[in-house]
Amino acid sequence: MGHSYRAVQWNPQKRRYDLLLAAGVALYLALFVGLGFLVHPEATAETLLIRGCGTCALLLLHVVLAIGPLARLDSRWLPLLYNRRHLGVTTCGLAVLHGGFALIQFHAFGDVNPFVSLLTANPRWDSIAQFPFQPLGAAALVILVLMASTSHDFWLANLTAPVWKALHMLVYIAYTLIVLHVALGALQAETSPLLAGALGCGVLTLGALHTLAARRDVQDERAAATRGVAGAAPPDTTWLDACAVNDVPEGRARVIVAGGERIAIFRDRGRLSALSGVCQHQNGPLGEGRIVDGLVVCPWHGYQYKPSCGCSPAPFHERVPTFRLRIHSGRVQVDPKPLPLGTETEPLASEPVADEEQSDVPSTPNEQRP
Repeated sequence: MGHSYRAVQWNPQKRRYDLLLAAGVALYLALFVGLGFLVHPEATAETLLIRGCGTCALLLLHVVLAIGPLARLDSRWLPLLYNRRHLGVTTCGLAVLHGGFALIQFHAFGDVNPFVSLLTANPRWDSIAQFPFQPLGAAALVILVLMASTSHDFWLANLTAPVWKALHMLVYIAYTLIVLHVALGALQAETSPLLAGALGCGVLTLGALHTLAARRDVQDERAAATRGVAGAAPPDTTWLDACAVNDVPEGRARVIVAGGERIAIFRDRGRLSALSGVCQHQNGPLGEGRIVDGLVVCPWHGYQYKPSCGCSPAPFHERVPTFRLRIHSGRVQVDPKPLPLGTETEPLASEPVADEEQSDVPSTPNEQRP
């Protein structure tokens, strides 16, 4: 960031990712239609495109929902997290094509409005075998379109991060509706167990990944809490053991989870500072960033923060919470209670650490910025 900062929308890395994604989608659809004509020669091109777009969208949605827990379990998945928004928009585009083609083929050539026909063509809500599955898919499509249309930074800034995040959590409702749409629709007429097996594996895989990631967060938090020791000042402070001093790499951070919040402990020229591991821009993984010219840089869009106070450099106004640190017996300990936004703390010297009495002095707030 800075006076010359421009939010990253497309850069060479994202362009390569988008080209690879577009090529993969085109190859998938071509293979699906080609193989479809071989297996079902009586099928029309429109029918195969409807199925191809639908299955491709469902596959990409599984990937989208798997990226988050995978990145929490292993940092090597973070590049996919960086590009997840483009993957989500592509998923929505394929879902729109699937729904649009289906609406035309099955509802557009009667004397009833296609949208009315979609909602009223099958009234058997009391029958599992003949359940009206199409409205379920339509409801999921509305959610996906709403999410894709608000994925731009403009909506994030105007809706505020909490509202924007709550809106995009609707993806799990959309996923549930899509699973029901497929289970009550295509699986009712599909004689091959391949689709049912693939859908079941996808649901179980996502459930397992989210469960493992949640357990990892709980285990990290409990481990930090059990290693905590009573602090000296203030009396009600519980210091949580974060890591060894040498575990914090120069120019990078060691991320811990405390109270459900990710805390990033950065080392800059041998001095330690702790701030929230979540960027205020798009909830990006700030703790996975690095320090450049004395500023913590978010790996997603380049937003910068001063490690001592969590404030962005002028003329920008983003701020993240900071946390108090201390070193005890060669271990970095953090006070999990966040300081008020803009509170500047003295960076903690990490070397040398031989004198325990001196190293037990915690980082202290210096001033509160307006």
